[in-house]
Amino acid sequence: MLPDMNDATPIDPDVRDLADIPAVEVISRAAVMLMSSAAEKLGLADPDPDTSPRRDLDEARRVITALAGLITSSVEYLGPHAGPLREGLQSLQRAFRESSAHPDEPGMGPGEKYTGPVY
Repeated sequence: MLPDMNDATPIDPDVRDLADIPAVEVISRAAVMLMSSAAEKLGLADPDPDTSPRRDLDEARRVITALAGLITSSVEYLGPHAGPLREGLQSLQRAFRESSAHPDEPGMGPGEKYTGPVY
């Protein structure tokens, strides 16, 4: 249920209005959330990713592809954040390739239609 905008409940002063947050910060936060999700879905948060109960390569493919689209389409706005985000994306793409029993052809892996082949 959405909050009633006429409600007199005080707003937490530590919560910033989305309109006050710079676009680069919103994009970066979204990218970090997608990276975290992809890492979880690759099982990278567990001691042995190969036996992780969280591993779901189909879901990881979707999240990595969304991440690649976000970073590629936003690179001109990211400034100094672009390099680390691209490196994180490439690490996830490589981890996906290494996790796959039958790796995709170069250029066909998750997000590679946006980034080009990752080896």
